[in-house]
Amino acid sequence: MSMFSTGVLVLTSPLHTLPLRIAPVLSSAAQLVERTLYVHLHPGLNLGSGSQPRPVFIPPVVDLSMLITRLYSNAADVCGHLDVRVLLTNVRTQSAACSGTTIPNCPFPTPQSLSHSPEVVLTDFPLQDPGQSHQVTQCLQRYTGHCYVCSPNLSSVLLHPQLMRLQEKQEGLKEPEEKAAPLETYSDVVVGGTFDRLHGAHKTLLNISCLLANRRFLIGVCDQAMLKKKVLKELVEPYSLRVQRLQEFLQDIKPSLQVEIVPLDDPFGVSVVDPLLQCIVVSEETRKGGEAVNKKRIENGLPALILHEIQLLKDAHHTETEEEKISSSSLRSRLLGTLLTPPKDTSHLPLLPYVIGLTGGSGSGKSSIARQLEALGAVRIDCDKLGHEVYQPGTAAYHRVLEEFGSDLLNEDKTINRRALGRKVFGNQERLKALTDIVWPEIALLVKNRINKAREEGKQVCVVDAAVLLEAGWTGMVHEVWVTVIPEEEAVSRITERDGVNTEDALRRLQSQWSNAKQVEHANVVLSTLWETEVTRKQV
Repeated sequence: MSMFSTGVLVLTSPLHTLPLRIAPVLSSAAQLVERTLYVHLHPGLNLGSGSQPRPVFIPPVVDLSMLITRLYSNAADVCGHLDVRVLLTNVRTQSAACSGTTIPNCPFPTPQSLSHSPEVVLTDFPLQDPGQSHQVTQCLQRYTGHCYVCSPNLSSVLLHPQLMRLQEKQEGLKEPEEKAAPLETYSDVVVGGTFDRLHGAHKTLLNISCLLANRRFLIGVCDQAMLKKKVLKELVEPYSLRVQRLQEFLQDIKPSLQVEIVPLDDPFGVSVVDPLLQCIVVSEETRKGGEAVNKKRIENGLPALILHEIQLLKDAHHTETEEEKISSSSLRSRLLGTLLTPPKDTSHLPLLPYVIGLTGGSGSGKSSIARQLEALGAVRIDCDKLGHEVYQPGTAAYHRVLEEFGSDLLNEDKTINRRALGRKVFGNQERLKALTDIVWPEIALLVKNRINKAREEGKQVCVVDAAVLLEAGWTGMVHEVWVTVIPEEEAVSRITERDGVNTEDALRRLQSQWSNAKQVEHANVVLSTLWETEVTRKQV
């Protein structure tokens, strides 16, 4: 069967049986849908009665909250490539459902528009009579069209053949004797987080918060000041993009909510000053943060918030260097060594050798990565060594440097005293530019010569190991730009140990270079030597 970009999965099984069915249902759905899978819950929906069923409100119960957690957890395990979204438009308490201008018990007065228009609707509805197949698929299409704006040629698929093996297990499940426990809901709910690369754990937090909130949902999103301690903070998506993705997700799952998204510049944000808030959603990991919020609120003369705790989702695919839970930092680490942005137009360059421009701040491990590439067969062009060559007596740069900065730079053997030259330009941007205007073009000529030589020798790949690749504007010589990054404190530690300088000098050196974030803006590939050598080797 053909693949569809976007689908709606209508789950009709009773809530107490769904936990057993979710993984195989999602696995079956993932064979048909490749991008976005919306999940619509209607336990007990009968598509085979002969009459056309209508969507109804279903109450928020504790089992539903647990089901949502299970669903996102299973989705991460069996169909991690899919953007799964559990829709909650039809989940509401009876009192709220009957208020306002909507038809009583009718969640969809008009079909809801989704961010991605569904092309197929799927269901777990168990077909008792194969002869009813056409009738049930038609009924399913009409039901879905009543709820959501779908593609004109909406297809429908019954997943029951793949689920028959569950029938025996389900027969052993008894109907719950007690009525499902209602879930306490609140007018105004708040959460905080980074929400980088929206994943299953974020979606669980957001979905359950929407389940709890009747009127307003307030979200604090970490901005610059709160990102400083994040692993691979340079790869955190821009604030505006994270907010945009949150807005789209929340508009899909519960459009009736009043959503407010604000930047979070400290651990508390507006949660400690907003008098209307009633509940904060936390995990076992962030519970202490929720308790700290309440302490501040009490100090500010405000009532404490109800702390609603959700489970952390386990990451079945985590490596030894990653967290056991599903986390954005693990997702960022998996981006290392991958193509983040396609290379710019390099049609002016010969196809071979393929030239990688490798750069990074002092202490970032750039040279160790260059050596790994060399071990894999690449020709390494060390621009630091070429920089020494251009200062040699008799070269064009040698004479121009003496003209510009004076012959008092010479050692007894007529070589240029690089340390004395450094003192003349240190802290003086104008004089430093005068020096780089002389030296950088000469180094670039030597790089081009080395690349031409590699081409003549039939080499396939060259790596230009250059700390100033970006500052010098040498990207026109390379097919791809690779940037190595490590946290500033780690770089300082490495520089002081390697070069025998103090912390202040190491920091000064780093601050005179382009920041990691600025370099990453120009990168096709980002790498990090923060972990064991074997981890870096896998990135390369």
